[in-house]
Parts: sequence; structure tokens; C-alpha cells
Amino acid sequence: MVVVYIQERDGAFTEVFRTEVVLNSLNPTWITKYTITYQFEIVQILLFRVFDIDTQFHNVEVKMLKLEEQQSLGEASCALSEIVSKPNRSLILDLVQREESVPSTHSQHQGKLTVHAEECFSSKTTAEMTLKCLNLESKDLFSKSDPFLVISKVVESGMSIPVCKTEVSKNDLNPTWKPVFLNIQQVGSKDSPLVIECFNFNSNGKHDLIGKVQKSLADLEKLHTGREGENLFLPTPVGHDNQNKALKSKLFVEKYSETVQYTFLDYLAAGFELNFMVAIDFTASNGNPRLPDSLHYIDPSGRLNAYQKAIYEVGEVLQFYDADKRFPAWGFGARPIDGPVSHCFNLNGSSNYCEVEGIQGIMMAYTSALFNVSLAGPTLFGHVINRAAMIASQSLANDAKKYFVLLIITDGVITDLQETKDALVKASDLPLSILIVGVGGADFKEMEILDADKGERLESSTGRVASRDIVQFVPFRDVQNGPSVVQELLAELPSQFLAYMRSREIKPCS
Repeated sequence: MVVVYIQERDGAFTEVFRTEVVLNSLNPTWITKYTITYQFEIVQILLFRVFDIDTQFHNVEVKMLKLEEQQSLGEASCALSEIVSKPNRSLILDLVQREESVPSTHSQHQGKLTVHAEECFSSKTTAEMTLKCLNLESKDLFSKSDPFLVISKVVESGMSIPVCKTEVSKNDLNPTWKPVFLNIQQVGSKDSPLVIECFNFNSNGKHDLIGKVQKSLADLEKLHTGREGENLFLPTPVGHDNQNKALKSKLFVEKYSETVQYTFLDYLAAGFELNFMVAIDFTASNGNPRLPDSLHYIDPSGRLNAYQKAIYEVGEVLQFYDADKRFPAWGFGARPIDGPVSHCFNLNGSSNYCEVEGIQGIMMAYTSALFNVSLAGPTLFGHVINRAAMIASQSLANDAKKYFVLLIITDGVITDLQETKDALVKASDLPLSILIVGVGGADFKEMEILDADKGERLESSTGRVASRDIVQFVPFRDVQNGPSVVQELLAELPSQFLAYMRSREIKPCS
């Protein structure tokens, strides 16, 4: 019998499932299945323990079996993403015996366990909705509001994570937005709560909340069939008796349909990869790396600084989707030994190649770069974005099944806003997403502009508009909040990947 455990947030393992008992076999195949929700943005560790069930217990229901009375045949663990990123979604694991239970004469070879995953049909279902609002309040003094919607899923911690947004409807109190697409599995299920917020767009990044509703996809489908509207509400300040203030404004679901579409996992099964790249800010505003108040300070106790934490937490999730685990890594805004200030230099110190081995390789190259460059400035993003775009564009020309993810970690306000916008607009046609993490206490207003989440698509200096939103920005202010910050940063990646594949009509064709 196999017993499956899942690692919880606190590191402890919880039993979630037991297979049936296969009698008298050294090569058993179990047929009982276990359904688990795959979450791209976190590392889901699974532990498999194999037990030999004694003959006297063969008539006992598996749930009732006491594991301490059975003989352990070995165990193995892996991340769920390791299974789903294999082309045939099968992973072969070596079973090992935990040290304390091994008699010295016992052989270490415990056999192998093959784990196979398949995607439930429901997860291929995508809901397409056309949403409109009536009677929105005007938030602007001299014109009507410029409304847009943000749809978020509510996660276990109660936090809401944005999964999709509409465009901004200019000067309109009764807007109808373009259709939005939501993968049902991505939001949990048809009954999972969604928060739909309507904002008035402001170019300074401080958007006003006009009103919101909390509904599941099932509720939204009902609104569509019943042709009814739902009143928006505004949360009232804590301490007031009635929790929410109902508004005259209403949300309507003009169209609602469900279709089966290729999913992110279909592309992984067909051999598509995500390639991770990182660019680190070495400008002087980070402070002298040798002093404890510097954002680049390497703590002898081993406690990670914000840069290390961001590399580790994002890399930990993405590494499983990259077969060779060789990651391009750059620095910017510093003066390498004997040279002028560089806005894109190889973190490993090489003049020929930029790749390092694994997440550990990035961490080591980062630490050694701190002792081999002098921090300078200004903060320019254009160079590293163009460099990443060049790699993505070469890969595209070679017809490779690759999608690139560039993580930029920075402490400051960028000096080349227009050049960065130009580089991003050009890159929006490529298989590339850019994650920006802001560390330290700077004002990151301009980053919000680059992340077109709550506003309009970026426009280049020649007036060209980005073909899609490829930037996700989060401030890393509260490092204690690590996991949820990283979840928020990565939550949109599968949809950005799919938007690119669909716009190019690239099918997984496994």
C-alpha cells in the first residue's frame, strides 16, 4: 500500500490519501487515484511511503490500518511540479529507507516508485465572460470615471490574489468591457469565491475603488441566466455597525460561456519549458554591502537579505520547469573591476557566457559579484530587458519550445522610464514575461505604470502599444510575508504564457 502526504506551510507532512492494498506482489500497480489542485505559484511537496501490509490485516479497511504495525518498504518525495513538467507526466523515484529503521545488514536498494499525473477534464474548462456596469459613481472632478475591473481569487490565508483584469474604459459610467477568460481550475472551482473590484484609473498609479462584489463563477453564471444585476458595495471603515455600504451601481454579466481549451499543463506535457533569468540591481542607493544596513549585506548568520530571498523564492518555484537548470544571471548599475559603469554585466564575472548552474549558482555568483564590482548608478532597466528579449527572440527563431521569465530585483526608481517602456513594448511580441521585485523603502510608483495590471497597456515613444501585458511588479516591503508576495508575483504567469501561445496560435501538439 502507498500512503501519500503533503507538506504544509509549517514544513510538517499531513497524510491525505491511501491506495488499495495489492496482494502478494513485488511489482504492484495501484489504481486508486487522488485528486489534488495544482498551484503553479507554490512548491507543493509530496511524500510517498510504501508499506507491506501483514496478511492478518488483509480484511481491514485501508483507512483503519495502523501504519506502525506495518513494515516500511521505503519512501520517496518530489514536488508536484516535477511530475507535471515531465513530457509524459510520469516520474520514477528511488525508494529509500529512513535511517533509523534500517538494520545494518539491510540493502539500501528499496526499489522504484513511478508516479503518474493526469489532468482532470474540469481543469481544461475556461469560462468566458463579458461584464458591464451601470450607474457607476464619477470619481473625477471634470470628467466621468475611467473604470476597469480586477478579478481576484481568495486563497486559504484570506488574502486575495489578482488573476485577471479588464482594459480601462475611458470616460464611461456605463462601461461594457472586452471578454475576460478564466480557467476554472486556476480559480479553484466554480464555487470558489472571487472578488470583483471596479477601480477608477489614475495615471499616478493610485486608483480609486468605485465598488466591489464577491461572487463565484456559479453565481456569475446565474446573474447571466437571470439577466439580473448585482449591486456593488464599498467596505465601510472598521468599527461601523453595517460592514458594507451598498451602492446604486450594478454589475451585469452580459455573456457567460464555458469552453474546453488547451491548458498550461498541456503545453508542459508537450515538452514546453519555462526558462528562468535574473537581473540584480547593484546601484549605490543599496548602501555599502559591507555594512549591516545595506540591502546587499551578506549576514554571517546565514539570514538571507531581500535580494537573496527573492532569488531563492522565485527560483525555487521556476527551476522545475527548466530542463537543464542553467540560468542567465546579470547585474546592472555597477562598475566591474577596471571598467566603466555597466548596465548589464554577467554575474559570474565571465566575458563570454552569462549562465550559472542552478539556484545555488545564482546565489554564489551574486555573493562573489558583491566583492568584485563597485556600486554606481543610475538605475537603467532597458539594457537587461533588451538582452533577455534577444535571447527569447533567438529561441523563437530556432522554433524552440521555450518561454522565458526574467526576474529583475531593484531598490530604486528607474531613470530610463521611456527607454524601458520602449524595450517592453518591443518584447511584448516575444515568449517572455518580466517579474519585478522592489526591495527597500523607495517610492515604486513608476513600477506600477510598467505593470499594466491596473491601467492601460504600455505605449512606446513611437506610439506603438504593447501587444500584451508582460510585467508583474510587487514591492517586497514585508519580507516576513515572503510566500504570499511570491505567490502574487507568479500567479499571472500561466495566463501570460497562454495569452502568448494563443495569440501566436501555437498548439501543444504533443
